[in-house]
Parts: sequence; C-alpha cells; structure tokens
Amino acid sequence: MTKSLAILPLAALLAFGVSGCSPKAQNEVSEAANAVAADANATAAQAVDDTDAALGAAESRIDNAGAVLGNKADRVADKTGAALKDVGNEIQD
Repeated sequence: MTKSLAILPLAALLAFGVSGCSPKAQNEVSEAANAVAADANATAAQAVDDTDAALGAAESRIDNAGAVLGNKADRVADKTGAALKDVGNEIQD
C-alpha cells in the first residue's frame, strides 16, 4: 500500500509534465493514473477487510476464553462451598 501511495504524487507530476503533449498521450497518462489510484484503493480495501476479519477472530477467542474462565470459577466456588459445608458439619458433630 505504501508503494501505491508513493506512486500517486509521481503520477500527478507526470500528468502535469505531459500537459503540453498530444491529447492521446494525455489520455494514456490519465488512464495510467486512474489504474494506480484504483490499485491503491483496492489494496486499502483489502487491508481493511483483513483487519476486520482478524479483529473478529480475536473477539471470538476472547469471548470463548471468558466463558471458560467463568465456568472454571463457578466450579471452584461450588467446590469451596461444598468443602465449607463439610467443615461445618464436622464441627457440629
């Protein structure tokens, strides 16, 4: 993407430089500049899509990890409660 963005000012400079050229040459330069701009836009759009997909996957993994931790914490609390009841029952006996 950086290379495409670096080419844009060069394409503009080239377009300015050929302003005295024939209409056909100007048209070809314009088409080349449009192709460079389209490539830069496509590259940026792909980068956004890739980033969104990566963030979505990370979000799912974080949600799953949170659920696992919650389940384990519940089990620990249940076992602790049962152990406290056992201790209380032994004290009464």
